[in-house]
Amino acid sequence: MKYFVYQSLDELRRAAGELGATCVRFEPDPARVRQALSRPVRVGSSVTGNSIAIHPMEGCDGELDGRPGELTWRRYQRFARGGAKLVWFEATAVRQDGRANTRQLWINRDNAGEFARLVETIRRAHREEFGSADDLLIPMQLTHSGRYSVPRRIIAYHNPFVDEMTGTPPDQPVISDDELERLEDDYLAAAKLAVEAGFHAVEIKMTHGYLLSELTGAKLRPGRYGGSLEDRFRLARNVIGKIRSGCGPGLMIFVRLGCFDGVPYHRDPQTGLGVPCRYSLPYPHGFGVNANDPLREDLTEVKQAVSMLRAWGMDLLNVSLGCPYYNPHIGRPFEKPDEGNYEPPEHPLLGVDRHFRIAGELQRVFPDLPVVGTGYSWLQKYAIHAGAKNILDGNIRFFGIGRGALAYPDFARDALAHGELDERRVCKTLTYCTYLMRQKNHPLGQFPTGCPPFDKETYGPIVKLARQTKRSSKP
Repeated sequence: MKYFVYQSLDELRRAAGELGATCVRFEPDPARVRQALSRPVRVGSSVTGNSIAIHPMEGCDGELDGRPGELTWRRYQRFARGGAKLVWFEATAVRQDGRANTRQLWINRDNAGEFARLVETIRRAHREEFGSADDLLIPMQLTHSGRYSVPRRIIAYHNPFVDEMTGTPPDQPVISDDELERLEDDYLAAAKLAVEAGFHAVEIKMTHGYLLSELTGAKLRPGRYGGSLEDRFRLARNVIGKIRSGCGPGLMIFVRLGCFDGVPYHRDPQTGLGVPCRYSLPYPHGFGVNANDPLREDLTEVKQAVSMLRAWGMDLLNVSLGCPYYNPHIGRPFEKPDEGNYEPPEHPLLGVDRHFRIAGELQRVFPDLPVVGTGYSWLQKYAIHAGAKNILDGNIRFFGIGRGALAYPDFARDALAHGELDERRVCKTLTYCTYLMRQKNHPLGQFPTGCPPFDKETYGPIVKLARQTKRSSKP
């Protein structure tokens, strides 16, 4: 079904009102859009030059030893020249068995120099384009993929609904408390290497169902790292504490936090729509989930957790939702599903509204904490109007774009210059990038991902080869 049928901002605004998406609002005046997005933002001890962020977008194009590959370099040079002042460096594993695919970046002693060269290249490209890189902020996202690690899944606890979706045997051992404690030191070692490479901030990834994210909902896990909210965040607390102690006060620490896990969805074979799993009540799993209605958020624990993270030393919060592996419409409202996945079970505007509602509530509760908002790409050329409105209303401090930056890496330049985007270049949320991420029949074990529709010269041949390889591999 085609959802995005709007020919004007007024049509889109009316549709949001009719659907009850009351948090989706827009600033129509291009001058005010430019004014809002050009606001500098203080983060910790630094000031970024504007309020536009590029989310950590994985390219699945590193080398097998974890260092950045040719397409990684290309992507970040494009971002560096694009105009955003918060360029979030993608998920980088803290150890080899924490990679989500064979080509995910992984920082280690043997390749840290390559990351340093890339950081300097990003800064140099930004200086050449804008005169200075002093107000450019580049955090490295540190991750362990947990349940989605390859080749061995490492789970924090058994959620039977997620186990079923991921083919996890019910008797698979969970990672032990002792192993989690040792992992804390892996995060510290990776953070030290990031500092050596020239990053001024690191982010602890706690979203999308990966290990630290799964722990936030591990209410049924026994031991030191499960059960109570404090114990479910014990790993995050210890990691932040060790990084603070080991890297000094000058390093900023960010968190990308999954603030609403939701429940797994599957594709209805009759309608093609996403259908939630057959959960029972009260629902005992997940984070930010209303136990008596797990299709809706409950931010009680989320606010408590953000307060704890703030006390432990978090300098910035990036609000994220859902898990792309089992409920992608929650995290990334889309127009068209990737091959074999479900059609959205709700109008995408309602998914956008959920993002804005949750980020806005958290920003208002924590007015001194810079919050990065998510969920904008589906709005296409009107995303900047929504981002500006949320900034002007105090609902976020940073307007963040993810998939849209793969399609249109210099969107920020146009937004700041004109207060509008080029409709011919904006992401249409057709999920070609996700399709490529799911293709593993590559000599290196993973196809690189990007935007075939709007970066045809580079990714057109790649998606064509991925499709041919998939067809030829079928029995």
